Amino acid sequence: MLGRVRPDHFPAVFGPRGDEPLDTDVVRRRFERLAEEVRAATGHSRTAAGTAEGFLEIAVLNMANAIKKISVQRGHDITRYALTSFGGAGGQHACAVADALGVGTVLVPPLAGVLSAYGIGLADATAMREESVEAGLDEEARDRAEAVSGRLAERTRADLRADRIPDRAVSTRTRVLLRYSGTDASLPVALGTLAAMTEEFTAAHRARYGFTMDKPLVVETVSVEATGRAGPPPARPAPQDTGRPGTPHPFATGSVFSGGRWRDAGLYRRGDLRASDTVDGPALVTEEDSTTVVDPGWRATAAASGHLVLRRVDPRPGRTAVGTRVDPVMLEVFNNLFMSIAEQMGVRLRNTAHSVNIKERLDFSCALFDPEGGLVANAPHIPVHLGSMGESIKEVLRRNAGSLRPGDVYAVNDPYHGGTHLPDVTVVTPVFDDGPGGDPRPRLRFLVASRGHHAEIGGITPGSMPAFSRTIDEEGVLFDNWLLVRDGRFREQETRELLTTAAYPSRDPDSNLADLRAQIAANEKGIAELRRTTGEFGLDVVQAYMGHVQDNAEESVRRIVSRLHDGSCRYETDDGAVIAVQVTVDHGRRTAVVDFTGTSPQRPGNLNAPTSVVMAAVLYVFRTLVTDDLPLNSGCLTPLDVRVPEGSMLAPVFPAATVAGNVETSQAVTGALYAALGVQAEGSGTMNNLTFGNDRVQYYETVASGSGAGDGFDGADAVQTHMTNSRLTDPEILEWRYPVLLESFGIREGSGGTGRWHGGRGVERRIRFLEPVTVALLSGHRRVPPYGMAGGGPGALGEQYVERADGSTTPLEGRDTAELGAGDVLVLRTPGGGGYGTP
Repeated sequence: MLGRVRPDHFPAVFGPRGDEPLDTDVVRRRFERLAEEVRAATGHSRTAAGTAEGFLEIAVLNMANAIKKISVQRGHDITRYALTSFGGAGGQHACAVADALGVGTVLVPPLAGVLSAYGIGLADATAMREESVEAGLDEEARDRAEAVSGRLAERTRADLRADRIPDRAVSTRTRVLLRYSGTDASLPVALGTLAAMTEEFTAAHRARYGFTMDKPLVVETVSVEATGRAGPPPARPAPQDTGRPGTPHPFATGSVFSGGRWRDAGLYRRGDLRASDTVDGPALVTEEDSTTVVDPGWRATAAASGHLVLRRVDPRPGRTAVGTRVDPVMLEVFNNLFMSIAEQMGVRLRNTAHSVNIKERLDFSCALFDPEGGLVANAPHIPVHLGSMGESIKEVLRRNAGSLRPGDVYAVNDPYHGGTHLPDVTVVTPVFDDGPGGDPRPRLRFLVASRGHHAEIGGITPGSMPAFSRTIDEEGVLFDNWLLVRDGRFREQETRELLTTAAYPSRDPDSNLADLRAQIAANEKGIAELRRTTGEFGLDVVQAYMGHVQDNAEESVRRIVSRLHDGSCRYETDDGAVIAVQVTVDHGRRTAVVDFTGTSPQRPGNLNAPTSVVMAAVLYVFRTLVTDDLPLNSGCLTPLDVRVPEGSMLAPVFPAATVAGNVETSQAVTGALYAALGVQAEGSGTMNNLTFGNDRVQYYETVASGSGAGDGFDGADAVQTHMTNSRLTDPEILEWRYPVLLESFGIREGSGGTGRWHGGRGVERRIRFLEPVTVALLSGHRRVPPYGMAGGGPGALGEQYVERADGSTTPLEGRDTAELGAGDVLVLRTPGGGGYGTP
């Protein structure tokens, strides 16, 4: 279609007998039809070729974002590397992907089209053995690592001998995995002197995480890899070096569609290129298994090694010419681009965080906002964070109007000013630029934010998730519009004082400060990527598309609303409270009223959910009804009129306790909405929150349950459902960092609701404690079972109890606190999801 593949030089392998050539006519007709559909739907006219190029632009950006993501995770600056292109279609996109990454060199190796299969055939045989050491890095540990290395090396050699690989072809490499004491992020270094290993680890840690720590090092594991060489690959004739750099003549010419227009391009056979021959783009270099496209501004050079080296020879355009009027292709590009920025923020946060809760359980969220505080895009993190974070941003803007300035960063967890509950601390960074025409006054352009659940923020029980708190003060330290950074200086001493002087102060302020620094670093990553994006496309275009992606989300929700029907639900919780919701649809305007009138008044306990949590649940439910691949953003809420009665448990007033409102009531609101809409049976309806700790350690987790079934699908077993999306800590890390043994963790048989489509099954989790701790539980559906739908049965109730070391058993309520001693076992059995349809 675009001239990038030449049918007359492509194998005739199509059709019923596998002997027909590519059919360019049918491709052209299909794209002409698609271009007409786009014009009819959007009013935006593109040619058939322009439509096809739009698909390529989207694909290129997705490939670049994927490469960027995995590179950022490893701390690499990809602009300093060359991009290797292989696969049958790799050469089609290599130059464009490199441009999207800011990479200036591409290597296309010989046999690039079949490189994977070729490589498998020539791959060396390997064997790997590991052994844990877990000792502080000193001379004794180094000697022990060397002894372990010798044993493992002999075992790996024996493994390869069993595969008939001679010892003379085997080499071994030893790596020592080091980590800072008290952390879980290990990095491999070569076995050497203490100084050499320390220096290598420090450099690797700084490159990946952006900082180092003043802590002793621990030898975690010794790893030995043995490699049995497969021998050199068959010799391929290399291009002959003519001694001249001149440009060869094409064997044919054709037209290639690039940059919105047709261009003349030469066709070259790779086998005809001799060493040092060059080909300037636009051009096609063909071979038996692939075609490499040399884009305008790029030059291909045949290397003596047989590689084709592509280099950008013209400066990369400083700005991509994109108008502010919405374009369907660029809309998809910016959808992905904004989400990618948020995902990179999340990678930075995970890499730099200290706590298990953020680094291992991934209980955090990152997002981008427009200057008014509207959510533009987020990474697929924690739903209850994302839908509610915008309220925190708007409060920061409202309460600091006229005083925000570059270098400021704010921290917020106040449930009455945009927060959810105190453990969720949101770090907000405004992004400015200079005023117009040299005006020195900075102008607010965007905001970026990261929200992390701090597993300890004070309160009456360790872990800051008390079962019986009655006021906000009993739940921990309040960050009320807290200025965290001013003029680029982290206010560490002031923040430490806040954490340690509250009525119920934090038990671990050092971890709080470390995670706050990580959240600041995550925001800085978002700012850097936003500046790079505005540099490429222009500020006016980026801001325009922030609006366009929100408008697109709004239209997507309107299409869904137009197909819904009125519905209502009275959802009873275990403590007897009722969440009432009435959904009234206006099909003409394609809007809906979501009215929570009739919901129980503010509760004396901590099940009160701030309105920001309610908005998060509404946003999540309606976003899940949209099948389009688009970022969750504030545009989804525009067609919805959400009404929450003041003073109810969904709009509590200060100083009501709210810690369970964020985690439990949010799930109940979600279940009530799905019931009112008749979409699917209830899932677990709870996050099954467990915290334990003492003055030395504190830990928090949410435990999976079963999801609800729907029309045409069964519920899933053992998953986090709806407003939570966090992981469980790996058993090894849990047992290393905390005084516990994880005795078992498995699916709870028979817990899913019956029906034509059955509900998902919950889990059973058994944890033995090795020293005294305080345990707190916040969970639901221990009295009222998760509902089934359309004749399906309810899921099983959850339950929990303590098996004491003396053999006795102590039952616990769904919301409860208990003192456990060494040897006691906590057993947690989570609910199953409801079934759908008559069995």
